[in-house]
Amino acid sequence: MKNKVLKSENGIIEFSKLSHWKMSFVGMILILFGFSQVADATDFVVDKAASKVNWEAKKVTGKHDGSISFENGSVVVTANKISGGTFVINMKSMVDEDIKDADMNKKLMGHLSSDDFFSIEKFPESKMVIKTVTPVSGTEFHFVADLTIKGVTNPVEFNANVTLTGDKLEAKGVITVNRTLFGIKYGSGSFFQGLGDKVIYDDFTLAFNVVAQKK
Repeated sequence: MKNKVLKSENGIIEFSKLSHWKMSFVGMILILFGFSQVADATDFVVDKAASKVNWEAKKVTGKHDGSISFENGSVVVTANKISGGTFVINMKSMVDEDIKDADMNKKLMGHLSSDDFFSIEKFPESKMVIKTVTPVSGTEFHFVADLTIKGVTNPVEFNANVTLTGDKLEAKGVITVNRTLFGIKYGSGSFFQGLGDKVIYDDFTLAFNVVAQKK
């Protein structure tokens, strides 16, 4: 099959060669653009000592609250905005802070660690991976992430205020988690009838203040 030709003032240019040149040029631009995008990404490492996660769970007759710590974490920043991140929570670090009686506190934590709730011996870590980040207003952003608890992964959505000052990044927000989506159904009125004032609400919250330093 003969090559199609184009005429110019300087002579004849083979169409196939022109197309090849165009494709090569476009390919080079795409490679350079992709390289610049990757080069612009910067990792920030979570400062475990400065970061905090406070949990709160409610029931008909009251509530419990406490804290839990990061095992590790990193945040990816592109063009001065969060573009990704992974956070690992040490489930064995979970403590209750509202029960002052030592024996009662130990009893509650033993129950939360059991298979009725978080099965901490089997699943000592929980994990969250940021999937998308969308600006809302000012320093507020909307996050969609994959949350893994007890080996089960579900999407979560939440808003957070993010500030980036020099080599320091800080993000504050609250995540609402439906525990039943992760197989934690103990005391849930959605699955069990006749619980009365023994009902434990399905949702619990994680209020976080993440501090990360540029790597």
